[in-house]
Amino acid sequence: MLQFVFLQAQPGGNPLLSMLFPFLILIVFYFFLIRPQMKRQKDQQKFVESLKEGMEVVTTAGLIGRITKIDGPVVRLMVDEKTFLRVVKSSIQGEYKAQ
Repeated sequence: MLQFVFLQAQPGGNPLLSMLFPFLILIVFYFFLIRPQMKRQKDQQKFVESLKEGMEVVTTAGLIGRITKIDGPVVRLMVDEKTFLRVVKSSIQGEYKAQ
């Protein structure tokens, strides 16, 4: 007959070492995932607050336009000579720089 040998953890191991691995995983998640995301959100919020009339911007949908009016949380973009769109400030992704 075949016998199977199972490896089992030895009882009475150091509980501090068994808690160290999950703690290290949490630290790695914080520094590589959570902290950079919070920094990106903070930078985006600063950009949205610094919007001014005359800036050429791009929205998250990819629309490019020049800001003609800012009315609270709503921004009016001129996308063509006589074409204006109203968008929410938070949908503006960044300043458009032609290449």
